[in-house]
Parts: sequence; structure tokens; C-alpha cells
Amino acid sequence: MPKPSTAATELFQRLLPEAPDVTQRPMFGQMAGFVNGNMFLCLFGDRVAVKLSGPKAEELSAIEGAGPFEPMEGRSMKGYMVLPLDWHASPESADYWVEQSLAYVRTLPPKPAKKKK
Repeated sequence: MPKPSTAATELFQRLLPEAPDVTQRPMFGQMAGFVNGNMFLCLFGDRVAVKLSGPKAEELSAIEGAGPFEPMEGRSMKGYMVLPLDWHASPESADYWVEQSLAYVRTLPPKPAKKKK
């Protein structure tokens, strides 16, 4: 698993909305934001990924440097897109997409909590 840089970790913390229904927990050994048990934002190495509806995912994919989120090469996660790396220098560019992701994921049914073994 790729390790995030300090700058990427700071970017993730800046992008994670402060809202009562937003939680942060590890995913893929890295940081991720959840609402109702569904991931809407994650950090994977220095890449930031968001979950979007089909039309919004298509809109983001048209931006140079964005693309499908593949935690394993060749195996993309449906609905998740990575933001362009060059947005690290101007995180305001990512704010819109994080807001879109959070709004979309809030419409999804809550994910049931996993039973402890």
C-alpha cells in the first residue's frame, strides 16, 4: 500500500467536512471519511478519491489528471474517482467535488454495522 505524504495527510484533513454525521476511520490502512457507514472521501497514498453519481463522475473524468480510483491496478472501485494530483497546490479546486460526494453519499441507504466476531 502506498504511504501518504505529510502534505497529502494535511490536505485530507482540510477536505474532510466538519459535520455531525461525518466520521473518519481507516480504510486501506489510510484515512477515509464516512457518512452513514458509506465512504465518500479517502486518501490512498497521495491520491484523494471521492464517490460520485454517474453524471458527476463523468464530469470529473473530463478533467485532466482525474480518473477511476484503483486501489489495486486494473480493479477500479465503482463510482469512486481520484482527483488530480496538481490540486494539492490549490485544495479549493477539490472542495466542490468533496461537497458533491458528501451530498451524493448522504442519499444512499445506511450501511449496516459489521457484527463483531
